[in-house]
Amino acid sequence: MQQFQTEVTSGAADSAVNSPLMTTGEVADYLRVKERTIYEMVARQTIPFSRATGKLLFPRRLVDAWLEAQTELPEAGIAPAPPIYAGSNDPLLEWALRQSGSGLAVLARGSVQGLEDLATGRAVLAGCHLLEPETGEWNRAAARAHLPGTSHVLIHWARRTQGLITAADNPQGIADLKDAAQRGLRFATRAGGAGSTRLLEALLAREGLSLADLTTVERPAETHADLATLIETGEADCGLGLQAVAGHLGFIPLVTDESFDLAMTRRDYFEPPVQTLLTFARSDSFTRRAAHLGGYDLTDLGCVLWNG
Repeated sequence: MQQFQTEVTSGAADSAVNSPLMTTGEVADYLRVKERTIYEMVARQTIPFSRATGKLLFPRRLVDAWLEAQTELPEAGIAPAPPIYAGSNDPLLEWALRQSGSGLAVLARGSVQGLEDLATGRAVLAGCHLLEPETGEWNRAAARAHLPGTSHVLIHWARRTQGLITAADNPQGIADLKDAAQRGLRFATRAGGAGSTRLLEALLAREGLSLADLTTVERPAETHADLATLIETGEADCGLGLQAVAGHLGFIPLVTDESFDLAMTRRDYFEPPVQTLLTFARSDSFTRRAAHLGGYDLTDLGCVLWNG
C-alpha cells in the first residue's frame, strides 16, 4: 500500500493538471486506474466527488485525504486529530460541549468547512445542517461528498426550528420571507459555507427569488447569536436564524424540521470526548436547557443516520 501511494504521489504532476478540482479523466490518471473504475467508485460513493457544476469533479485535497485514509499503517504511527469540534454553530451543542467536560474546543466556521476540517484531520467532530433541495434530504449527500473513504458515521443531534428573526414585536409587520424581500428590508445573512445560507437560498427559490433579490447588510453574521444581535441593535431588520437565539425578539417560523447532525470517524465515536457528550445529552439538565432555548426536538438524538 505504501508503494502504491508513493507511485500515485510521484505521478501527480505528470498525470493531472495542477487544479484544485480534477475531472473524471484526471482523477483516473492521478490514481492510475481506468475511468470506468472511477465511475464505479462514484456509483458506490467510495470516493469524494461533487456535481456542483452539473458534471463530476473531484476535489484534489479531499482525494488526497481519502488516499491517506486508505493507507495501512501501524496505528501507533498516526497522529490523532486535534480535540476540536468544527462545523456549524449551534447554541445547545456548544453549551453541551462545555458543560459535559468533553474536552473538545469549538471552531464553528460553517457546515461545509466543518466537513472539510473533519475530512482532512483538523477536527474529530463536525456539525452540519445542509439541505439537498432536490430531495429534501439533510446532510447525507454532503457527508458522502465531503468525507473520504468508508470510515465515517453521521449521528443525529436534533431537529431545529429556523425562521425570520425580527425586531421585538415585529414592528414592521413582516408577514413572511417574500414580503420582507419585496419590501427591501435589510437582511442579516450568514457566510457562504453556512448551512443557513443554503437553507435561505432554497426558501427564496421556492418564492422565485434569490440572494441577489435581498437587501443585505455588509457584514455577514458569524453565528446565529451574532445575527440576532445585528437585528436587536438596529443594524438589520430581519434575518434567517434559529428560534433558540431569538429570545425576546420577533420570530416567524419557516422550517420546523431542520436536521442538525454530527459527523465523525467510527473510531472517534467510541472515544471519550464523543461518548461523554452523548451521555450528557441524556441528562435532565440538558433536556431543561433545550426546553429553555426553544425550537429543539430531541426525539431521535443519538440515532445513526449514515454509516459511510
